[in-house]
Amino acid sequence: MQAPPPPARETVRDHVDAWAEADPERPFLIAPETGAVLSARGLRAMAQEVSGQLAALGLRKDDKAAFLMDNGLWTTALFLGAMYGGRVVVPLNAVAGRDQLAYVLEHSDAKVLFVSARYREKFAPLLAEFADRVSVVAADQDRGIEYSPSGDTAAADALAPVEPDDVGVLIYTSGTTGRPKGVLMTHRNALAGGRNTAVAHELSGDDRVLCVLPLYHINGEMVTVMAPLVSRGSVVMPHRYSTSQFWALITQHRCTWFSVVPTIVAYLLEQSERDGGAFDRASMPQLRFGRSASAPLSPAMHETFEQRFQVPMIETMGLTETAAQILSNPMPPTPPRYGSPGVPYGNEAKIIDKQGRELGPGEEGELIIRGPNVAPGYYKNPEATREALSDDGWLRTGDLARRDEDGYYFITGRLKEIIIKGGENIAPREIDETLYQHPAVLEAAAFAVVDERYGQEVMACVVLKPGAQCTEAELAAFCADRLGSFKSPKEVHFLDTLPKGPSGKIQRLKLAEHIQAGAQHP
Repeated sequence: MQAPPPPARETVRDHVDAWAEADPERPFLIAPETGAVLSARGLRAMAQEVSGQLAALGLRKDDKAAFLMDNGLWTTALFLGAMYGGRVVVPLNAVAGRDQLAYVLEHSDAKVLFVSARYREKFAPLLAEFADRVSVVAADQDRGIEYSPSGDTAAADALAPVEPDDVGVLIYTSGTTGRPKGVLMTHRNALAGGRNTAVAHELSGDDRVLCVLPLYHINGEMVTVMAPLVSRGSVVMPHRYSTSQFWALITQHRCTWFSVVPTIVAYLLEQSERDGGAFDRASMPQLRFGRSASAPLSPAMHETFEQRFQVPMIETMGLTETAAQILSNPMPPTPPRYGSPGVPYGNEAKIIDKQGRELGPGEEGELIIRGPNVAPGYYKNPEATREALSDDGWLRTGDLARRDEDGYYFITGRLKEIIIKGGENIAPREIDETLYQHPAVLEAAAFAVVDERYGQEVMACVVLKPGAQCTEAELAAFCADRLGSFKSPKEVHFLDTLPKGPSGKIQRLKLAEHIQAGAQHP
């Protein structure tokens, strides 16, 4: 079944309505834990119900609704339903530390926060802090809110007009300043991001994706929700990723593709080694390909995965600011270009020098992107918007890259100091500032080192104050309490001094080289 042409207007509401009218019983979402199947007709009904609930909670057009929940049928309905009704959805990163969650809640101006039981317990003190500023609503990822809001039912029944350039998602991504930046994503952006994925991977209505990345992640949202929406395929949506259940879910629900990050590729390879070849490729003949994004996939791991599982792995690249995918390797039978995230699909790409001049094949410079998937800017941050976006719509990615004669791009480094761990962006300065809060720390610097499982791992070096004493375990626990364990340094090294440039700025790259050289040459 080929994907139909898009509706005349590029809004989530128009896409949901068009599908519900054209093929109402076709499945859109399968919830493995409950067995529930959400059809195109059911999706529209749930989107309208969510819109009414938000209206009854007092949210008008363009007001913001945040959520702190695992994946599920209702979480997906909330994500799409908020946009359907003209509101802005704010996904919160469930593995973020309390400081980042507090900042995002404050900065986003969210009026309501939907929280599942799991996170209500985990973040109880934080939620209590915001009780007088945000309406905290208990909800279940599959069943929805635990009561019916009592509000203006007339307002609940009325749908505000929605335009393609209305903001539909406000999603936060770390920047070099250490503070998360709120990316303003329009309906047009989000749908273009889904369409870029659908075009690159030749998706049709017969395709079904296994979604194992969280819906607070740009990959989970735009790739495994928006791509099926625009191609009229379907998505299998378990609550969380499980290595032990991964292949079973693909087999049981006849998934034709999946999208993962290199960390999951590593987990699956490790499981295969432990199981001693228990994987049964013959049980899933419908599986066409896997897709890797959000962090570089090492060529060795890429080749090993394809050889062991006999599943083509398509390496891609995307950014939060571009509604995910910007580059992709072509589909089989074109062989993969190992080490490259591929070629542009649905947007323009080029490499420029420091003066903004376009560079030719083989020349290294900054990768920039332009297209309908590029977000218009950052929320309440005009300076960052001006720095990132040119007047004619080109987005500076901050990535150093080169292009070969065939048009394939290769990422060679980063202009920014972002650490990309398992597909998640982590700002080193945020870790620095946390370490500086410890009374024993005089100087601190976090940085990335290459890691086989995560792509990159967080490390830090500190200089202690004279006479102060502190252990690595103490600093690790200190960071984990404030940042969450995912962002906390895997190792903390104690040095007498940190290398600095002429301006006095700590040189992170030299620290990374020093630590990695020590690991390789003890």
